[in-house]
Amino acid sequence: MALRYQIAFLKDDKTEMERLAALGQEKSELEDWTCDQEASALAYYGHLQQARRKSRRAVDLARQAGHRESAAQHEAGAAVRESLFGNAQEARRIAVSAHDLSNGRDAEYGAALALVLSMDSALAQTLADDLEKRFPEDTVVRFSYLPALRSLQALNHGGSSKAIELLQVAAPYELGWQGCCSVGFVGSLYPIYVRGAAYLAGRQGAEAAAEFQKILDHRGIVVSDPIGAVARLQLGRAFAMSGEKTKAKTAYQDFLTLWKDADPDIPILQQAKAEYAELP
Repeated sequence: MALRYQIAFLKDDKTEMERLAALGQEKSELEDWTCDQEASALAYYGHLQQARRKSRRAVDLARQAGHRESAAQHEAGAAVRESLFGNAQEARRIAVSAHDLSNGRDAEYGAALALVLSMDSALAQTLADDLEKRFPEDTVVRFSYLPALRSLQALNHGGSSKAIELLQVAAPYELGWQGCCSVGFVGSLYPIYVRGAAYLAGRQGAEAAAEFQKILDHRGIVVSDPIGAVARLQLGRAFAMSGEKTKAKTAYQDFLTLWKDADPDIPILQQAKAEYAELP
């Protein structure tokens, strides 16, 4: 069911998405995951208030069924979304709530990711250290989760070069991960996204653009992960930094078109509009 919903999303087949969501809600064992999928799809287009309601419903259903790990994963995904959209305080609140529910591998990673994206490096480091201690041989932890977290920690302390260096271990594998549909964020390209952010921080616009373009070129991996939307804005920033004025305008327009009906109070949307207005 989840795969069929993702295919419908990639085809922008809203009728099929609604049909599959209705089917999922008829099956108690799928209802929370169905709500979570709907939340991700809504958030991708900037419908954050609706996404929040779906996420809360997913968490409530999972908790009522006694599935604390699933509830934590839903909350972790929502926290990552809030952090990427610029709602740091809300992201921290949800991330802590997710970790209170479960310290399972994926939920703990999601909570740590949301925290470090929201500049809460201290708690994020504690969670990252715990992941490293408990899953020393886990391939995903070693070559995706930890490199992204460690790199963001370095970036938060002004170390863009160090951040890029820490992601080298992920490079051979980063396009090989399958989307983790058991987590509230379904894509697998966070090391690429973080590398792009590090290049931006280091004023390397062309290199940053290449990383964000990778995300846009691999929709089948990213699916409805929020970085699929945010990468469009980041691509515009990268082109603007490198002096590619026409490409920058096009990238900003792509993001603003995608979010043409988005909630107007989302911080990154407000930033995008202001930045676009200042383009030469």
